[in-house]
Amino acid sequence: MTHDLVIRGGTVMDGTGAPGFRADVAVRDGTIVAVGDVPGRGETEIDAGGHVVCPGFVDLHTHYDGQAVWDSHLAPSSWHGVTTVLMGNCGVGFAPCRAEDRETLIRLMEGVEDIPGPVLHEGLNWAWESFPEYLDALESRTRDVDTAVLLPHAAVRVHVMGERALALENATDAEAEAMGRIAGEAIAAGAFGASTSRTISHKTLAGDPTPTLRAQEAELLALTRGMGGGLLELISDWNEPDPATEFAMVRRIHEASGRPVLFSLTARHDRTEAWKELLALSDDAAEEGLSIRPVFPPRPIGILLGLQGSQNPFSGCPSYKAIADLAPERRAAAMRDPDLRARILSEDRVTGSSFPLITRLSWARMFPFGDPPDYAPPREASLEAQAAREGRSPEEVAYNLLVSGGWIFAPLTNFADFSLDASAECMRHRNTIIGLGDGGAHVGFVSDGSFPTYVLDYWSKKGFSLEELIRRQSSDTARAIGLFDRGVVAPGMLADLNILDPNGLGLEAPFMAHDLPAGGKRLLQRARGYRATVKRGRVTYRDGRPTGELPGQLLRRGR
Repeated sequence: MTHDLVIRGGTVMDGTGAPGFRADVAVRDGTIVAVGDVPGRGETEIDAGGHVVCPGFVDLHTHYDGQAVWDSHLAPSSWHGVTTVLMGNCGVGFAPCRAEDRETLIRLMEGVEDIPGPVLHEGLNWAWESFPEYLDALESRTRDVDTAVLLPHAAVRVHVMGERALALENATDAEAEAMGRIAGEAIAAGAFGASTSRTISHKTLAGDPTPTLRAQEAELLALTRGMGGGLLELISDWNEPDPATEFAMVRRIHEASGRPVLFSLTARHDRTEAWKELLALSDDAAEEGLSIRPVFPPRPIGILLGLQGSQNPFSGCPSYKAIADLAPERRAAAMRDPDLRARILSEDRVTGSSFPLITRLSWARMFPFGDPPDYAPPREASLEAQAAREGRSPEEVAYNLLVSGGWIFAPLTNFADFSLDASAECMRHRNTIIGLGDGGAHVGFVSDGSFPTYVLDYWSKKGFSLEELIRRQSSDTARAIGLFDRGVVAPGMLADLNILDPNGLGLEAPFMAHDLPAGGKRLLQRARGYRATVKRGRVTYRDGRPTGELPGQLLRRGR
């Protein structure tokens, strides 16, 4: 018997968490047809001896809502073994949208997810108004991964309420019911659920909050009841008046609507215990048979500050703003001038900054970011500690680092005690989900789309089995969003596969590419150790490089 593809002699880690075993894997018509000793030949054969064969990864927290319109390669996720992405998270997206609301949704995406407005203006063709039409537009392009989409609550709210949504007014009963109808139409068209945001950190560049910030329980209930299927993805500050109170509201919505809930869980530096309470509440709900699962980051969510990026510690200084439009190398040359250096170092960095998180950054939590990248640096590596050892100010240390072309890493969550203990604790809970990589977003200062590779490399060295780490990013994430045809290497399953060199896995240093529409730039990060990635039985990447195959499809829930 001839197969389309046979992968020979690898160690199969099948995505269930079971111990790896040596086997061949045969593929025909995009489906796995045999796992074991395969006698027939394949039109394409790959020798996987000494390598691991595992499922393609499913990333359930991305923001490719715009990129998927203009790009067939959803990098960086597809560089890190991801074969399926879920986008439309955090309540932001581009449908439904009337022509007069396009600028509003672009400004919101620009502020919340750091995707520049000019990039979105150039890249979006707006071949849609309704959410079903948006799905049709996405379906017209093939890609290197499958895409699934959530309905963004902010877009729905603006579509129904107009300016009243932007003013954070409460929805009337009729407006809430209208949102529910839109949600039902989206689910019927193939949406995997809806997403909403209740955090003050989600703002436009002008500082306006996300329209969903104060949505009342009745509105959220109307939205989720109207869905009739799919899940609710939610991000919140969980602090009004306390985590248990808001979690109780989420629980009521889940129980009344029947919709599974995924919520973002991070260990904030200013509220070091709240995440533990939320973790316990979600575990208690799971024991009662409720599906309210936390999605957590496997390393600090942090930003990279540099002259090539969109922010650095001196971006708010008046003298720096005067040269901010220069190319990075010319800016660095100008900053070497002693007089300009003295002026910048003497000026207020905060008052004139457009970066909403600037007040959360301290020199004690900023670190030189080297190659290989270190996402868990020791306390003594901080700019503050380095400055103390050298008898200089932290500002001087940071300034010199930037001028020399370096990056500064500033962890914002999951690093309160200068360790990854919070992430490790979450990984020990079966109810938690690995995610929050934000692939496609924060293009000027975040490279967390590399989470999948980091998980395999870093945590396998910290006592977690590679089999379990693969399960957490394949069958677990697939099942969490309602996909049961992938995530496991077994006959009858979709042939989404990775061939890994377990001893060669690692991350390269991030770099800035200028390949977005309108000449926009984005921070990218490549991986080592991927011998091949297979999507629907076709090899999309060999040794980290694209083959030109684009078998990825738009996924429509229930079809």
